[in-house]
Amino acid sequence: MDTKVYYLDEDDMDKINEAAQIIKNGGLVVFPTETVYGLGANALNEEACKKIFIAKGRPQDNPLIVHVADFDISKYVKNIPEMAQKLMEAFWPGPLTIIMEKSHLIPGAVTAGLDSVAIRMPSNKVARRLIELSGVPIAAPSANLSGRPSPTTIEHCIEDLSGRVDAIIGGERCEVGLESTVVDTTGGVATILRPGGITKEMLEDVIGRVEIDPAIMKKPDSNFKPKAPGMKYRHYAPKSPMVIVRGRDEDVINYINKRVEELEKEGKRAGIMAADETMERYRGGFKISVGSRKQLGIIAANLFDSLREFDKIGIDYIFAEGFPEEGLGLAIMNRLKKAAGYNVIEV
Repeated sequence: MDTKVYYLDEDDMDKINEAAQIIKNGGLVVFPTETVYGLGANALNEEACKKIFIAKGRPQDNPLIVHVADFDISKYVKNIPEMAQKLMEAFWPGPLTIIMEKSHLIPGAVTAGLDSVAIRMPSNKVARRLIELSGVPIAAPSANLSGRPSPTTIEHCIEDLSGRVDAIIGGERCEVGLESTVVDTTGGVATILRPGGITKEMLEDVIGRVEIDPAIMKKPDSNFKPKAPGMKYRHYAPKSPMVIVRGRDEDVINYINKRVEELEKEGKRAGIMAADETMERYRGGFKISVGSRKQLGIIAANLFDSLREFDKIGIDYIFAEGFPEEGLGLAIMNRLKKAAGYNVIEV
């Protein structure tokens, strides 16, 4: 397949129009959002949505998120719960996906056979213009090969999906850098199924009590049926084995330094993903700082790009520092654990 690549700004209407025509015709378009780049198809066209799974190599029991350009979603859901309405008003457009009961218009390929649908309104202007010009909601997971680190630049998308999709549009780096928070509102209490830039504390400020699905931070078994993207399969993974090391700074640094020295004696290249505060205390290895622990938003935005950088230079083994599992740290650790295949060492 010949993939067209369009570098554009938000006012480049001709190229966005051309991409919208591809969506209308049942094709696949990669487009930017504020979270990560998405791989989009007409959410009301089941055959078009099936192409997403083929292009990514994505398991078909992994549901997709439906992206909309405005608040008029009544056609796509059976009803809008009061808590969902409050969350929409507080956080849309933005990095929050809300799960509600789906209407008959949403095909089973989008929801992985579930009776619910995940919907979000992105804040990225190119994304919303593409949806508006397409005239349909757009179903889109992240625009990467299944299991790989999510794409935060157009170059990441070209690397993974050139030749697999009809068009790739964009140019800017994604602002948030982590996928959206996913909240299930189909039960009595809102439940976070995937943590993201909208934290539990932010949600509770709007609707009161919010629960966290325990599956978020542990490895699911093979029979687990995911209600939201990113819950079941290994995601965000670099090509090399990776381990998260947690404990007091001194203990973490000593452990990683010792292991890096051992690997280098074996002729292997070690990578270290660390915070600004500890970066200079590592003696060997290829080091990448993801940012200061005082600025978790920057760490979140740098996470996937750092993992891809390790792949690019050919690292044999990656060591990553851990972070507190609260606030935005919960989302960061969710992604790190999945990237590491839940390989965590406490020291």
